[in-house]
Amino acid sequence: MKINRRDFLKQTLLASASVAAPNLIPASALGRDGAVAPSERIVMGGIGIGGRGGYDLSVLLQEPEVQFVAVCEVKKARRDAVKQLVDQTYNNQGCATFRDMREFIAQRRDLDAMLIATGDRWHTPASILAMQAGLDVFCEKPSAMSVAEGQALVATARRYGRIFQSGIQRLSEANFVFADQLARTGRLGKVHTVYAHLLPFQMKTDWLPAEPEPDPNELNWNLWLGPAPWRPYNRGYLGGCGAWLNYYDFGTGVAGWGSHTICQCQSGVDALDSSPVAYEYPGREDFDFFTCRFANGITLVLNTEGWSKPGVRGMWHGSCGVRYEGTEGWVSVADGYQRPEVSSPALLREFDKLVRGYQEQSGRPLHHIRDFLRGVRTRRPCVANEMVMHRAMSTNHVTNICMLLKRNMRWDPAKEEFIGDAEANRMRTRATREPWHV
Repeated sequence: MKINRRDFLKQTLLASASVAAPNLIPASALGRDGAVAPSERIVMGGIGIGGRGGYDLSVLLQEPEVQFVAVCEVKKARRDAVKQLVDQTYNNQGCATFRDMREFIAQRRDLDAMLIATGDRWHTPASILAMQAGLDVFCEKPSAMSVAEGQALVATARRYGRIFQSGIQRLSEANFVFADQLARTGRLGKVHTVYAHLLPFQMKTDWLPAEPEPDPNELNWNLWLGPAPWRPYNRGYLGGCGAWLNYYDFGTGVAGWGSHTICQCQSGVDALDSSPVAYEYPGREDFDFFTCRFANGITLVLNTEGWSKPGVRGMWHGSCGVRYEGTEGWVSVADGYQRPEVSSPALLREFDKLVRGYQEQSGRPLHHIRDFLRGVRTRRPCVANEMVMHRAMSTNHVTNICMLLKRNMRWDPAKEEFIGDAEANRMRTRATREPWHV
């Protein structure tokens, strides 16, 4: 090939300039200006992102150390909506979509962690599949459908060395932390009674009549059911606010709300590693004033309204309320409080001191998702780790069994079995459809 002197000099100058000129790399790619370099980000996917999961995703998308890359959802409309939100946030088209979590987990080997916000029946199977694949898990509550599922989830997290956080977020909120600290530090005297708020709900054991199934490309009914017993499709299960929750096949009975408040009460009385030992059937169909007792004598009372029962003083106002009563005072708190209600204004003077002391002692942020992200990086267990979740959920499940069998129960938290009740012991597990056994 012939080349003249002018062309040779031109090409030489261009080559020299390309070597000498600096490459223009965005500061975000280098981790500057407060950004996290891509190589240092926690790569996450999500399964079942709707309702509460949508809130979780909105928080994760604001965290600079997180890169959300894929979603799995059996409902096409929801799947597409999540992809649109994620792509708009990152200004790209990078969010992948899947319908079957088995394909999702098998194919996306680039993930570090998984957000799971499916219906209750999917929480444990999805968490176990994710942890077996080496992923850390943030799973919404209630995170287990039975005592046996909770045991299986704990065993999986420990066998594979995974970080697990249940979405019991009030363990990370200042008002609830303060109430716990008042009880734990003796400022209420000797605590004798704690109250946990429940929403009124039904525990139906029937099912709705069959309707024509939707296009499986729009909603795969078999995957929606997952490990739950086969039931014919009916649009009534898919109504607003989780209409399926009232059906015991798909939900967790008292645990739908008690997963929050019962866990909070167990935190306040330092019983996160245990459960009550005695459960008293109230003699009616609802759970109002259901009573159980811890081995140390503290009584846990479940209450559906808290402020409107005749002859009972108001205990809180708002949702997810808890109340701790001791020999020297009491504290009540629920969602929406500016500050907890207390028996003496003097107790509130220590609000900042007690909350700050908790943070210093525990090293935890008052932010539930950041506590999870911190656990992913440091490998330190989260505040609502697998055992905390399992113990609180066991209290919920034993309560459900007591109500279903309509009799008092004795429970051994160490052996995790009913004392002298073979029928109740058989109900520690639920039948699940193939191939979703845990």
